[in-house]
Amino acid sequence: MNEDNFQTSHPFPILIAEDNLLLRKILEGHLREIGYDVVAATNGREALAMFAKGYYPIIITDWVMPEMDGVQLCRAVRSISLDHYTYIILLTSQDSRENIIKGLEAGADEYLVKPVDPAELTVRLKTARRIIDLEGSLKQSMEEIRRLSMRDPLTGVYNRRYLDDRLVQELKRTFRYERPLSLIMFDIDHFKKVNDTHGHHAGDQVLRGCAECVRHGIRENIDWLARYGGEEFIVVLPETDLSGALVVAERLRRQIEAHAVETRQGTITVTASFGVASFTPPDQTEDLAVAESLVECADNLLYVAKGEGRNRVKGAEL
Repeated sequence: MNEDNFQTSHPFPILIAEDNLLLRKILEGHLREIGYDVVAATNGREALAMFAKGYYPIIITDWVMPEMDGVQLCRAVRSISLDHYTYIILLTSQDSRENIIKGLEAGADEYLVKPVDPAELTVRLKTARRIIDLEGSLKQSMEEIRRLSMRDPLTGVYNRRYLDDRLVQELKRTFRYERPLSLIMFDIDHFKKVNDTHGHHAGDQVLRGCAECVRHGIRENIDWLARYGGEEFIVVLPETDLSGALVVAERLRRQIEAHAVETRQGTITVTASFGVASFTPPDQTEDLAVAESLVECADNLLYVAKGEGRNRVKGAEL
């Protein structure tokens, strides 16, 4: 936000708690004048109820109020677990060192002595906005880091770490709803030959091309693709039995076979071999070791497909 142009609309209202009607109206008027919407409460208890139902990253509260005072409101707000920070400005008619320390210890970020000077309040709100905006930027950065930590940097699909975590969650859901789960492992045939003949840059392009081809061939927001390692990938198919998974695998095999990857070394086509493992939970307690068994079964079937001549699909029920 441009600090030279502070008088602008804001994406959230400020919650104020003030029992004095005249002072509350004066405070509301100034806040609206500088561009804020305002939600007002007459005491701390009413403000806390409003806070629980809405998004108020800035609270301005009087200290002395009936039912729940400002210090009690600060403590109550700080006791609530939130996914965002709430900046609290405490208004007090006493500016003794003892009172200031008490208010800050209760969880207030800032204090202002009444009657509130509009210019001083405006400056304090700029500080509050900087902190709130900084928190938002930090969250955005952390989310980007989290997103990148789940992705394979070359192909952009999920990585092995994500696969290990998410597959367990899919399996829990499989047991909970007693629905089948299938896993397809595929491997690009003769990939070493691609690297040796055309170079590693062309090999990388082939990997990206195959991943993109498969990603567009599965159900969006239901099935998902992860790079298992090297030229091996895994497709997870929730609520899909063996017959359905074999149909998907055969379709993907044909799509990869028909897909031409344009590189600086020319057009490259490849094939892939597929192993398909499926699991339908029996009437038994949850067994998360099935996740490892599914991967192992699909891996074994993949190598059976390669042993039988490559560019084919082999599947089995776990």
